Amino acid sequence: MLVTGASGFIGRHLVHRLIERGFRVSCLVREISFTDDLRSVGARLLTGDVTDRADMERVLAASQARIVFHLAGLLKALRTHDFLRVNAGGVESVAAACADCAEPPVLVVVSSLAAAGPCAVDRPGVESDPPTPVSAYGRSKLAAERTAARYAGRVPISIVRPPIVFGAGDRAVLEMFRSIARWGLHIVPGRSQRRFSLIHVADLVEGLLLAAEKGERLPPDGSPGQGVYFMATDDHPTYAQLGEAIAMALGNKRVTVVRLPGPLVRCIGLCGDAMTWIRRRPVWINSDKMTEALAGSWMCSSAKARADLGWHPAIALADRLRETAQGYRQAGWL
Repeated sequence: MLVTGASGFIGRHLVHRLIERGFRVSCLVREISFTDDLRSVGARLLTGDVTDRADMERVLAASQARIVFHLAGLLKALRTHDFLRVNAGGVESVAAACADCAEPPVLVVVSSLAAAGPCAVDRPGVESDPPTPVSAYGRSKLAAERTAARYAGRVPISIVRPPIVFGAGDRAVLEMFRSIARWGLHIVPGRSQRRFSLIHVADLVEGLLLAAEKGERLPPDGSPGQGVYFMATDDHPTYAQLGEAIAMALGNKRVTVVRLPGPLVRCIGLCGDAMTWIRRRPVWINSDKMTEALAGSWMCSSAKARADLGWHPAIALADRLRETAQGYRQAGWL
């Protein structure tokens, strides 16, 4: 097995699960990545740049992987074009290196619900819906999917589009937990009743393993939705309801929901952009993310993953939120 982006939140969980199941795992990591936990569980570490074709050929040959999980990518960027360079360019390098193998490995590409875009108000999105990304990040993930599709006739490829991923070790959703734990406040962007899909990292990891084992593959003819999977919990809470569920997970009886008007949300995004340029380091709150937050509902249906793969969330959302709160506390983050 080869995992790119192994030092990231999802990648670490995937590597640990693979090793638990007895697989030999190689990890593509950057020289600056923190990798002590990966090394301690017996993973083989290979340094390289996911956008460098020669690096990917070298790493793939060294790993002798029969399955490649491609998770490496940018969630936030200093410059907009960095999203395309890394997210689409990384898929290009990985898929091309796989295609050059005498026996191309199965390639599972982790994309994002952002590539599909927001859904209709009353219906979760399905894989065959025409994609309508609204952010630079989402457009780069869709470009990555289309890059992968060019290799569909030469490499067995499946794409998984997770929605919001949460769990112990995640720092993005942590901020939501912190504001509720410290001040009993939950900030809701916009005034509309937007609904969201989520998935716990452990459930996503199991879905990735199933996709690698028996998932539908991208077709050479580009049939819409074929070889693509959504995976999410059965619940699609509004953002306010999510805050209330987190409060319950934290043991708080009440939470104050503060709704911010759209213009203020956009202003906050612009302030985040300014901080990015001042600090020369991207921040989580920026115009790109605020555009997604105001775009509409972000729901997806897992019916196809259930039917094709036999996948389903192992534990209910409320229980997963309690697990996550406990994990944050154990890490000293709350």
